[in-house]
Amino acid sequence: MGKLGLDYPTKWGRSLPARFVRSLIHQSFLVPYTRYLSSLEVRDVDKIRGPAPFLFVANHTSNMDTPIVLAAVPSAIRRRLVVAAAMDNFFMDSRRAFRTVLVFNAIPIDRHKVNRRSAQQALELVEEKWNLLIYPEGGRTPDGELHEFKGGAAYLAERSHATVIPTYIHESGWLQGPKYAKAAKFVAAPDQHRHHVIVTFGDPMRMEEGENIRRFNNRIIDAVEHLGRAVSGDANYGVKTVDGL
Repeated sequence: MGKLGLDYPTKWGRSLPARFVRSLIHQSFLVPYTRYLSSLEVRDVDKIRGPAPFLFVANHTSNMDTPIVLAAVPSAIRRRLVVAAAMDNFFMDSRRAFRTVLVFNAIPIDRHKVNRRSAQQALELVEEKWNLLIYPEGGRTPDGELHEFKGGAAYLAERSHATVIPTYIHESGWLQGPKYAKAAKFVAAPDQHRHHVIVTFGDPMRMEEGENIRRFNNRIIDAVEHLGRAVSGDANYGVKTVDGL
């Protein structure tokens, strides 16, 4: 039996043959189909600027979020994008793990506890100039609200000097919610096979001199909250906590 979980090999997914196949999948199917399903609107893509690599730090509502972000970013960014994916969700079955690596160039992340091995792998890839998409809430929102960010993105930015791009994904939960979302309000809603989704990018961020990881993480949260309020029109949009977590 092949290795699974954090031990699942992903290096092959960044080889030239895998990248070629992935590019064909993205160009011929994933990106156009995702844009069709979501009638995707992308805002402020010009804010993806500054020194690469980029850490795209996004809210997380649905398993459709990753193809949506892939469809939203410029192709040059997409070709060098790695996705931090939940180990326990995508890397515990060999066939699902294979598809996840091939299509999304994913690496397994332990979202339930601090794991030096998964953090080190992500850091090494960012240092090799791969962009990274990360969902610092640690999983899909359980109630449709934004939840506290874990510090992984801020840690990677501090260690690698990478540029953080705050990213807000609006209303992806309604797109085939019963299949891809976790929050009850989306799961119990009618299964919309098309829904308008907005992805907006914020101003690039870097750690300031003398700033610690906790403070930088809070600034990242504030930036995503600001995008959420501006796009949704909800002045109360922001981090919610769940008792016991």
